[in-house]
Amino acid sequence: MEVLVLEIEDPGCFWVTMKGCGPYIVDEIQYKNLNAEMNQFYDKSYKDVDDVKPLAVEEGQICVVFSEELKCWCRAVIKSIMYCTDHYQTECFLVDYAKYIFVNAKDIRLALEAFMQIPYRAKKCRLYRTKPVTLRVDFCEDTAKIVPAKRWDSAAIVYFQNLLKATTQMRAKLCAVEDNTFDIFLYVTIKDEKVCVNDDLVSKNFARFEEAKGNTGSSADYQENQTSVNVESLPVKIVNPALAFRPVFFQEKASTNLETGLAVSSSCLEETYQRSSTDLNESTSSSFQNLNEEGNFVFLSNKIEPSSTLETAPLFAGLKKELTRKKILGPNFTASYCWPPVARGCDVVAISYQGDDPFLYIPPVLTFLQSQNCYKALTKRNGPLALILCPGWKKAQLVFELLKTYERCSRWLHPMLIILGQNKEEAESVKIRGCEVIVTTPYSLLRLFEHHSLLFCRLCHLVLDEIEVLFSDAMEQVFTILDCFKKDITKEREYSPHQIVAVGTRWNKHIAHLIKEFMNDPYIVITAMEEASIYGNVQQVVQPCTNSERTAVLLKILDSTHNNLQKVLVFTSSVSEAEMVHKALKSNSIFSLKIHKESKFNIKYILEQWAKAYTSGTCLVLVLTDDCMQSLGITDATCVIHFSFPSPRIFGQRLHSMSDNFCNVIKGSSVDQECAKTRSVILLTENSACDALGILRYLQHAEAEIPPELHDFTAKMVEAEEEKKFSRPLCAYLKTFGICKNRTVCPDRHQINLQIDVPQNILDKLKQTPGCVTILPLHIVNATNYFGRIVDKQKDQYTILAEEINEYFKKPSNKISVKNVEKLAFYGLCEETHFHRVQVVEISSKEEENVFFNVKIKYIDEGRMSHVQNYQLLHLPARFQCLPPQAVEFVVCRVKPIDNDIEWNPKVTNYINCKIKGKLHEAKIVHTLGNTAWVDPMIRVTRLSDMKISVIEYNIRSEILLTGLGTDNPEHITQLQKLCGQVKVLDHAKNLEPLSIKEDIAGPENVSSPQNTSMQENSTENYNSSETTPGNHPYDGVAQTNEAEDSTQHQHKCFYPEIKWFQNEDTVTVKVKIASVSNCKCEFSKEKVVFSACSGDKLYLADMELHQYIVAEKSTYVIKDKEVIIVLAKEKKGAWNKLLKIKNPHVSFDFEHWEDFEDKSPFPVGTKKLHYPAAGTEELVDSSEDSGTESDE
Repeated sequence: MEVLVLEIEDPGCFWVTMKGCGPYIVDEIQYKNLNAEMNQFYDKSYKDVDDVKPLAVEEGQICVVFSEELKCWCRAVIKSIMYCTDHYQTECFLVDYAKYIFVNAKDIRLALEAFMQIPYRAKKCRLYRTKPVTLRVDFCEDTAKIVPAKRWDSAAIVYFQNLLKATTQMRAKLCAVEDNTFDIFLYVTIKDEKVCVNDDLVSKNFARFEEAKGNTGSSADYQENQTSVNVESLPVKIVNPALAFRPVFFQEKASTNLETGLAVSSSCLEETYQRSSTDLNESTSSSFQNLNEEGNFVFLSNKIEPSSTLETAPLFAGLKKELTRKKILGPNFTASYCWPPVARGCDVVAISYQGDDPFLYIPPVLTFLQSQNCYKALTKRNGPLALILCPGWKKAQLVFELLKTYERCSRWLHPMLIILGQNKEEAESVKIRGCEVIVTTPYSLLRLFEHHSLLFCRLCHLVLDEIEVLFSDAMEQVFTILDCFKKDITKEREYSPHQIVAVGTRWNKHIAHLIKEFMNDPYIVITAMEEASIYGNVQQVVQPCTNSERTAVLLKILDSTHNNLQKVLVFTSSVSEAEMVHKALKSNSIFSLKIHKESKFNIKYILEQWAKAYTSGTCLVLVLTDDCMQSLGITDATCVIHFSFPSPRIFGQRLHSMSDNFCNVIKGSSVDQECAKTRSVILLTENSACDALGILRYLQHAEAEIPPELHDFTAKMVEAEEEKKFSRPLCAYLKTFGICKNRTVCPDRHQINLQIDVPQNILDKLKQTPGCVTILPLHIVNATNYFGRIVDKQKDQYTILAEEINEYFKKPSNKISVKNVEKLAFYGLCEETHFHRVQVVEISSKEEENVFFNVKIKYIDEGRMSHVQNYQLLHLPARFQCLPPQAVEFVVCRVKPIDNDIEWNPKVTNYINCKIKGKLHEAKIVHTLGNTAWVDPMIRVTRLSDMKISVIEYNIRSEILLTGLGTDNPEHITQLQKLCGQVKVLDHAKNLEPLSIKEDIAGPENVSSPQNTSMQENSTENYNSSETTPGNHPYDGVAQTNEAEDSTQHQHKCFYPEIKWFQNEDTVTVKVKIASVSNCKCEFSKEKVVFSACSGDKLYLADMELHQYIVAEKSTYVIKDKEVIIVLAKEKKGAWNKLLKIKNPHVSFDFEHWEDFEDKSPFPVGTKKLHYPAAGTEELVDSSEDSGTESDE
C-alpha cells in the first residue's frame, strides 16, 4: 500500500495516512466530507453551545476541538489536563492529522456518534522487528561496542527523518497490528532506487533486526519465509471503526476482536491464563502433553455451547472488567466449556492438561455467589456457602490469593484460608462467622469439623481441586466429606443450590464413584485424549511378537469372530508398510480399505465406504498412515490396531478415532465390565523400545494388563533416564524424607554417585568427637533442612580464620575490587561490618557484557546463595582460601509434614528459623553423604557453669512435632540405607567412606526435655543427661534402645558381617566370618577399626567404635578360607567388659577359643592368659540368629 508520512518521532513511532483499499483505509474524499459536516454542525447548527459541551473532561476522552492552524474542527483525544489560574488547559491529539495542540477546556465539544463512523486518518506505525542500538564505551577496557538499547539514538532519528524527506514514493507492507500500532516493512524510492528502510537502518548500524522464534535471518529472509499480513487479507467487516488504532487506554468499548480494529495485540489473543507454581504436582500424563493442540479435541457427556470470548462468558460485569484490566482476554479452551455449566450451578467434572489451573472454576463460582436470592432459603447460621478442597497447603494458598484478588470486584465474601495441624486447640479457636468461602485441605477440614458440627449446614458449592491427587493422597477423607455434604440436604434446603465441581489433569477410577453416588447429571468435560479413553473404558491390549510375526498376529486378531459390526483402523508408519498390510489382508479374503499420501483413493471415497451400512458381524478394516487421521476425521471406530508401535505424540490421536464409542459413566456403563466396547491393540516387537516408556506409564495409569516383555524393554530406558541425572545433585526430597513421590519427573538424582557423595568436611570433624558434634545453623532452608558449621569448641579453625579476615579487610588498602570475575573462584565480600568468603556460582552471559553486572554467589561457610554486583567482590588472599569450605548441610531425621504433604508449612519453618538460627546445638550424626549430614537427635543445651550442670532446652524433632504440623517418619534412615545398598561398587576400598553408616542412632525421645533426661548405655551403666561434668558431652554413650532398628541398618546390600571376639591381657582377637574373601581392607585408629571386604557380589562393612583404646601400629589382620582374623593390641593391659562402645547384634563373645588361644594364635603379639567379661553383660549374648539376616538379602 502507498503511505504518506504525517509526523515522525523515531523509527519506532511515526504516523502515516494510507492510500488504497482495505478495512482500515478510507478515501480522502470521505475525510473532506466529514470535515465539512463537522464544521457546519459545530459552527452554525447549534445556537446553544451548552448542548454540545461535555459536562466534564478527563484524560483519554474522545472529543472535537477547533484547530487554529488548520482552521477547522477536528476529532481529538485528550492527552493531559493542566490547571491554570482561572481555567483548565488540555493537551489534545488530533487523530486525523497526528498533531498535538493546546485547547481551553471550555472550547471542547462532544464527539457525536455520527462523526465517529470512519477510522482515524492518522495511523501509528513502527518498523517491523527493527529495534534500536547504541554505542557503549567501556572506559576500563578502552573498548566500544554496539549493543541493544531501549531508546532510539538521535543520529538514527535524524537519518530516518532525512531518508523519508528525500523520498519520491513511499510504500508499506503490513506484517502485524499490536497495541493500535501497525508493524510494517517500509520501502522508499530515492533517485529511482527502491530501499527497504528496515534493512537500511540495520546495515548502517542504526538498528538491529529482532529475530523471530526459529528464525535467524535478516528481515529480507523473514519476508521470504513468512506470510506477511496485508490489508486485503485482514477482515473486511468493521464494527465501530472509529475505535480502531487509538491508544489502548482510550478504548472504553473496544472489542478484543480483530473486526473492531485490533484493539489488542494479535499475540495476546492466543494467550490463556497461566498460573505459577514451584511445586506443581506432576504426573505421567506429562509425557503426552505435546500430543496436539488441546482445542482440537473435547469429550462431552452433555452438549455445551462454549464461551470462547470474555464478552460471551457467563460472568458478572465487574469480574469481566477486572479480568480485562489484568489483560486476561478470555477463557482457555477447557474453561470455555467449563464456565457455562459451573456458572449455572450444575455439577461438573473437568479433566484437562491444564486441570490444575484454578481459573477453570473461580470466575464462574464467584459469579454464582453474586446471586444472593438463591440462598434465601438457607438458615441464618454461620457457615460457608462454598468450600474449595485443595491437595496441599501450597495449592490452597494460591487459590486463596486468586480469590482475594477477584473478590474485590464482587460482593464481600470474607474468604478464609484454613490450614490446621493436629493440635485440637488450634481447631477450636477458628472463628468462621461471616465467612462464605473456605479454602482448605481434606485433613484440615475434618479437624475443623470435629469442633464445628454445623460446618455443612449452609454449604452449597463443593469444589475438588486436582481431584486425582486428592483421591491418591486422601481418598478416605474426601469421601467422608462427600458423605457429610450429601447427608446435610434437608427439606428446608430443597430449593437451594447443591453443586460439586471436580477438576484435574488425569482420570481416576474413584471419579466414576463420585459421579454415580454424589453428582446429579453432571457435565463431563475432557480435553485430554488419553484420559478420555480411560474414562471411556477403552480396553488396552499389548500383544508381544517379533517384527516378522506382526502380519500373522494381525490376521489372528482380525480372525476372531464378533456378533456386532467391527470397524477397525490399522495404523502403520509408512506407505510401504500400509501397502504390505493391505496386500496381506486381501490375500486372506479380508475386506479392507487403504489410504496414505500416495493412495489413488480420495478421502471422499474412503469416507463413503466407511459410512455404509453393513450387516452385523462384518469386520470393516481401514489401513492408514498417521498423516491421514486429521483429514479423515473418523471418530466411530470400534478397534484400533497399532501395527507400528505408537509414539506418545500420536498415541492419543489414534485413540480419538474411537471417541464416539466411549462408554458413558453417567448413563450406566460399568467401568469394570468384562468386555469393553472399544479396544486398542498394541503390537510390541523388538524394535519398539524407543517409545515404550511413555506407553508403559500410560498403561500403568490405565491399569491395563502389561506383559513382562514391555517391562523388560523399559527397564533399560528407566535406568538410562537416571543415568542422565547422574551428575545432578541428590534429590532434596530423598534427603529430607527418604522418598521422592514424583521420581519420574523429578530432575535430580535418585542414586548414589561415589564421586559426588564422598563425605567432604564431616569425617575429619567426627574424628575429634566421634558421632557427637556441636553445630551452628546459619541458613534455614525448611523445618528440617539447614546449612551451617560443625564447631570445634576447643579450637575452632574457622573462628580464627574469620577474625583474621575481618582484621585484614579493616585496612582500606586491602579492599581491592576484582576486575575480572571468574566462575567458581573465591572472593571476599563485605556484609555490613562482617566479611565473608564467597564463591561465584553463575555469571549471566548477557550481564557479563556490562561494566557492572550481577553475579550469583555462594557463602561457602554458611551455605546460602545470593546475588551481588561484581564490583562488591574483593580480592581474597590465598592464605584465606586454604581452609576448606565449612558449610555443611544438616537434615533432622525421622520427621515429615502431616497429611502426606511434601513441603513444610511456612509456619513450621519460620518457627524453627527463629528458634535455632545462629545458636549452638548438640547433634548426633547418624549418616553422611557428600556434604550432607543426617542428625538424630539435634538438641539445644544450656550449661549452668555455677552449678556445673547442663540442661537440655529442647529437641528439634520434638519441637516440630509439638507444632502439630509434623509427624513421625520412622522409615527415613532405612530408606537412605537402602539407597546406599543399591550402589554399584567397583572399587569399594577407595569408596569406603561414602557408604559408611553410623551405628549410633539415638532416639530423640530419650533427650527431648530436661524432665526426662535419664539415659542408659547398658544394663550396668546409667547416665543422667541433666547433670554432667563440664568435660562430658551431653549424650556421650547414648545407647540404642531398639535393637531391631540397629539390625536393619545393615540389611541392604552393604552388609554387616558376623563377628566373634575373645581376648587375653594384651590383645583382643576379632574373627570376621566371611567365605571367599576378596578386596579385604582393615583400617586401624586409636579408637576404631573399619573393616571392609567383598564376597561374591556382596559388600561387607563393619565400622567398629571400640570400647577402649588400642595401639594401631601393632594391630594387624590375616585372611583365611572362611574368616578374617584381626588382632588388636590393647593400649592398656587388662580385661575389656565389652568390645564396642555401642551394642551390635552381629557381634558376640566367642567362648570356644578362650582356653586354647595360646596354642592357636597365628600372631606373636601376646601370649598371656585370656580374661573374659563377667557373665551377664550384654555383649556375651550369642546373636547367631541375628547375624544371619544379611544372607537373606
